[in-house]
Amino acid sequence: MPTTAERPPCIGVVLAGGRSARMGRDKALLDWHGRPLLERQLDALRAAGVDESRVSGDRPAYRGIADAQPGLGPLGGLAGIAEAVAGDADLLVVPVDMPLLGAALLRRLRTEQPQARGLRCAGHVLPMRFRLDAASRALLAALLGERGPRQRSLRALQQALGCAEIALGPDEIAQLADCNTEASWNEASR
Repeated sequence: MPTTAERPPCIGVVLAGGRSARMGRDKALLDWHGRPLLERQLDALRAAGVDESRVSGDRPAYRGIADAQPGLGPLGGLAGIAEAVAGDADLLVVPVDMPLLGAALLRRLRTEQPQARGLRCAGHVLPMRFRLDAASRALLAALLGERGPRQRSLRALQQALGCAEIALGPDEIAQLADCNTEASWNEASR
């Protein structure tokens, strides 16, 4: 186990296992300046200084990791990642559908408040960082066993972790625009 001076590795995670139902087509493969949006998110994580990156979702071309329990949303995806990662790590988690997300903001999430078990941007569930260890793995398993979708959510995970927040400036807030629909995608693509 790392000492306080020694941080665990930081693994970037792109959540890309959803059905893209509101968009009507696979968001991860949308063209963002000549490349799939998924690759853009992986580049942003690398630029933020993660030690390695993983893709959550059944995406063989990207060595994606299938959800631990399909159909349970981002929490199921994180549980799949937790099963695939050996040992403790900080997970820097981004959704595939935030094309304006910058490396500087992700770097803040990666480095600020290093002792926090979870860290997110004020007022937003994603992106987030959380400490993957025995306690958080047990928490993920417990939350996946809950019946209601609100109890099986990233919000529930963050509440249980006592997630801390970082304040954002207006330019950082603008980076958190998610593209769930064709209209929001067209707006971000301008």
